[in-house]
Amino acid sequence: MVVQQEPAPLTRHLRIHQDRGFTVLEFRGEIDIVAAMEILPSLDRVTGRPDARIVIDLRQVEFFDCSGLRLLYRARQRLLERDGRLHLVCTHPLTLRILRVTGLSRLLPPQPTLDAALGQAETTPT
Repeated sequence: MVVQQEPAPLTRHLRIHQDRGFTVLEFRGEIDIVAAMEILPSLDRVTGRPDARIVIDLRQVEFFDCSGLRLLYRARQRLLERDGRLHLVCTHPLTLRILRVTGLSRLLPPQPTLDAALGQAETTPT
């Protein structure tokens, strides 16, 4: 498995790398309005490409509020408009609860591991 690293974004809340043809965005730490503003330019850059294949990995997230939800909805909408695909990785119980309560888990079913998300990506277009 070859993992290519893009230049690290200038934010402590996001790491980006390539894995099996997907761009993986690892959100980290507390995803609040300040973090969302730091993540947004990189998110828009990768979701603005036609046919982009993206996985958002929330396993390193300690806190996730409505700002984080807006990022996920924005990524999904931008990718749908450009025939892209988006998959989600999440294991934190409170974040999973937020995703369920808001209905986002029906639109972006969270997977427990990156391998599971990439496996899902190979079998189901999103």
